[in-house]
Amino acid sequence: MTLREETATDIDAISELTYQAFENHPHHEPGAKPTEHLIVKRLRNNGALTLSLVAEAQGAIVGHIAFSPVSINGQAGHWFGLGPVSVLPSHQRQGIGSQLIRQGLKTLTAQGAEGFVLLGDPQYYGRFGFRAQPGLVLPGVPAEYFVVLPVAQDSPLPEGQVAYHSAFE
Repeated sequence: MTLREETATDIDAISELTYQAFENHPHHEPGAKPTEHLIVKRLRNNGALTLSLVAEAQGAIVGHIAFSPVSINGQAGHWFGLGPVSVLPSHQRQGIGSQLIRQGLKTLTAQGAEGFVLLGDPQYYGRFGFRAQPGLVLPGVPAEYFVVLPVAQDSPLPEGQVAYHSAFE
């Protein structure tokens, strides 16, 4: 399997796999259709897709991860939102998502990222070092599902309200 940045020829495959990965997702309302593929499209169209990695196996795109900038108290900085991360259902539970996460964190850290946030399962993302931090909040979501990974573990964390790009609305 190869991890690489997306190219223009990957866009349709990314959209389809993201849709499939989130179809019938347990966190969606029963019968609701996925919208995560639309988030990725809007991020890309607005120039807010900071990093878009794909996992390719035997010539097919089987996984994808998106990173986009977030603001804290209305101020842009070097913090990024992780997600969505998508793996084709037929390839899930094989470590592809974990590899994409690790590579994305490594790539953006090397480019000066100060930290990462995401809305997701704290048990799953805890293995990468993500933890709930009472000083950083995403309004309207349960605090335990909004988790943070600062790059410099010994530096003070920023505090306040985090906002994702409008593509998430």
